[in-house]
Amino acid sequence: MLAIGTTPRTRRPMVTPAQLRGARAMLGWSRQQLADKAGVSNRTLERFETGEADLKLKMAGNLRRTLEKAGVTFVDPTAEHGPGVILKDGKLK
Repeated sequence: MLAIGTTPRTRRPMVTPAQLRGARAMLGWSRQQLADKAGVSNRTLERFETGEADLKLKMAGNLRRTLEKAGVTFVDPTAEHGPGVILKDGKLK
């Protein structure tokens, strides 16, 4: 966790559990499918999605890149809305 007033090393936020669940749902992927494609264990992904554990930065990056390659765009939070995901082609799988 960052101390107040510090800046994260990366400018791009990684992912939230809700974004992963939403992205998987839009793509029609099971948790196991995402885990296999991203090289992450199913249990690790489950623990993150249910709020039991955090991800290492490298794992979060792998998950995000895997979903982006599949057509998911991550939406960063603003003053009007929280973080989210959309499909680039606009079509649910």
